[in-house]
Amino acid sequence: MQTQVIVIGAGHAGCEAALACARLGLDTILLTLNLESIALMPCNPSIGGTGKGHLVREVDALGGEMGLAADDALIQGRMLNTGKGPAVRSLRAQEDKRAYHLRMMRALFSQEHLDIIQAEADEILTQNGRVTGVRTDFGDVISCGAVVVCTGVYLKSKIIIGSEIWDQGPQGLLPANHLSASLMDLGLSLRRFKTGTPARVDARSIDFDQMEFQPGDEPVTPFSFLTDTTPVNKIGCYLTWTNEHTHDIIRQNLHRAPMYSGLIHGTGARYCPSIEDKVTRFADKDRHQLFVEPEGLDYPEWYIQGMSTGLPRDVQVSMYRTIRGLERAVLVRLAYAIEYDCIDPTVLFPALNVRHVQGLFTAGQINGTSGYEEAAAQGILAGINAGLYIKNQEPFLLTRDQAYIGVMTDDLTTKGTDEPYRMMTSRAEYRLFLRQDNADLRLTERAWKIGLASDQRMRLAERKQKETEELVRRIGETHQTQKLRRPEEHLTVPEEWGSFLPSSIEEAELTVKFEGYLSKEKARIKEARVMEEKELPGDIVYADISGLRLEARQKLDRQKPRSIGQASRIPGVSPADIAVLMVWLSRKEREEK
Repeated sequence: MQTQVIVIGAGHAGCEAALACARLGLDTILLTLNLESIALMPCNPSIGGTGKGHLVREVDALGGEMGLAADDALIQGRMLNTGKGPAVRSLRAQEDKRAYHLRMMRALFSQEHLDIIQAEADEILTQNGRVTGVRTDFGDVISCGAVVVCTGVYLKSKIIIGSEIWDQGPQGLLPANHLSASLMDLGLSLRRFKTGTPARVDARSIDFDQMEFQPGDEPVTPFSFLTDTTPVNKIGCYLTWTNEHTHDIIRQNLHRAPMYSGLIHGTGARYCPSIEDKVTRFADKDRHQLFVEPEGLDYPEWYIQGMSTGLPRDVQVSMYRTIRGLERAVLVRLAYAIEYDCIDPTVLFPALNVRHVQGLFTAGQINGTSGYEEAAAQGILAGINAGLYIKNQEPFLLTRDQAYIGVMTDDLTTKGTDEPYRMMTSRAEYRLFLRQDNADLRLTERAWKIGLASDQRMRLAERKQKETEELVRRIGETHQTQKLRRPEEHLTVPEEWGSFLPSSIEEAELTVKFEGYLSKEKARIKEARVMEEKELPGDIVYADISGLRLEARQKLDRQKPRSIGQASRIPGVSPADIAVLMVWLSRKEREEK
């Protein structure tokens, strides 16, 4: 069997990677351990959130599928941080997990140039440092020119509840036990990360009247720039809290928690801690907030967000039943911790290709990230670049001033991560410029030029850009600028101005309202680009540059930064080392002239 690109894994990274390759016209095979795991939401069935909503909008602007699927499977939508500035506002939607899975299945199985095969990838085959194919668990060899590894949490995954350990993936699915050895044979070092999920509770056993109702927005804002009908809220969510009784049960059983008993060796997510971790780290708090959210319209299971744990079954039942509204809770699925293999992402170039193996790309949780949105964003970028690699074209790169995806990939490939990485708005130094509302204006044209974003997307982005400019001009002519800069004022378009897209009106209002701040941010971006545009040759022998400290030489030689800007962000490289590099680069440029 032969193809051009193989994508290993059909989670959120794998789906976007496979679709990107196929939409670029490349024959693509998507390998998955189980068809039921396609676009699976083993944790909370929600899309978006603070910082994460930005990623979904960017994936959509590039021509990805997540935003469209999320709009189609939405059961409740909310805009977070509406009381704050536009830079940190983020969409979040509760999804019907089964509907989302089926919606993504339809997208995959209707896509030209894409075949989906249920099989385990056992080995990545190479010759002379270049990918040549994949061997499956059936012994079949599929020849290809590029591989995108999107294995999620399945590499040698172990489910842990109390003192019990199972060799399993999420929700009882099989783990991938063979590919780790192949990755190590290719020179990739592996480490263990850990994540977890709360129990699922039978809806019939929940007393919703004892909880605080959390309605969705009216109207709902869609994720996709192409969605032309407003999604509808179909069900509500609820809010409740832990209490001192809950905390007492947890404290009395800490010795039975795998994180504390020594059964778990992987590093957990700082920003998604277990309930036992929260009770221990924040001992002064007498309660912790919990969101009670549905798994789907026809699902009897409800998700207790904020109650992730690896404690044994008897402790889980006891502590859940101390919570208001859950006094009679029936746990349909127990909470669990999961450990899995992942790589050190500093072995990657910003295009998400492995430095020392040509044609090998990685995306998603194998790179040390957490979350569906982070995975999808890496998946589309890796898929694009795998396709461009096959076409012998220059890589598609996104920088920190162009996209949240650029912030994330730079963080991963330059700084690395010692714990599951989560996207947050605070990670982006240019977040007023990188708003979720303008992702299409920032990215769609670039994606259209390489053949990924459709003509429809491009026409819509062009119309929005043209209308925004027209509205900004008219606002200036009618002297409304100062009035519109007041926080309480919003743009109302007179009928005589004509008809405009709601997104154009929003864009024009924000452009005028934050003109001064945006000008300052653009000036900072321009200054930073000076450093980013000072490219470093890939064949530098850093050991020969006198003045560089030993640590800096080792770090620079290992990561081979593409620019002075990227070199300055490598941990262990000091400002003095950057000054030495600048002098060396200037001398080299003079010699070449």
